[in-house]
Amino acid sequence: MTPGPRRPRADAARNRQRLLDAAEAVFGESGIDAPMSEVARRAGVGIATLARNFPAREDLIAAVFGPSMTAYADTVAAAAADPDPWRAFCGFIEHVCRIPQRDRGFGQVLTTMFPGVEPLESERQRGLREFIRLVRRAKEAGGLRADFSPHDLPLLMLATGAVTRPATPALAAAADRLVGYLLQACAAGNTDPLPGLPPPRELYRALEISQRH
Repeated sequence: MTPGPRRPRADAARNRQRLLDAAEAVFGESGIDAPMSEVARRAGVGIATLARNFPAREDLIAAVFGPSMTAYADTVAAAAADPDPWRAFCGFIEHVCRIPQRDRGFGQVLTTMFPGVEPLESERQRGLREFIRLVRRAKEAGGLRADFSPHDLPLLMLATGAVTRPATPALAAAADRLVGYLLQACAAGNTDPLPGLPPPRELYRALEISQRH
């Protein structure tokens, strides 16, 4: 006798996908601290169903943004391999500074540490290694100022991301203009020394707090 369809498993898979789709939309609009109840409501399921699929907020964040983090690391790697490193640096900065305009949640994920979430952190570290390589090559080519730090990247993202809330075409254009100013400041030939950076862990923690207020 042929067994009937395994409907409970199909329903569970469908509910999980609904939750992922809803979380992607909610986090993209409101950030990764958006209420989990709103994710469940948008998915059309109960909060208990959300908790069964994703017991912790970090589990849901990793499931939603894991592919985006991999794509981000791939983008940095491509820039680091570009034969024109200064052009690649400028193009990458323009790209990454637009991320908070398109997806507030992923913009936060890029500047937030998740020590216990291996998929996100391993890809973040890969992206950081490639960005360090890009920065080194851009300096060696004579395009990037010598005192630029790879850890300046989240500062650039935070500065431009703040301009785009709320998201409007006018503010997006203003953010692009700000990126242009920042890239000019990053160019070699600007010899006035910059103030020092705090330790990276303290910097990322401060940025995380600032984005959530």
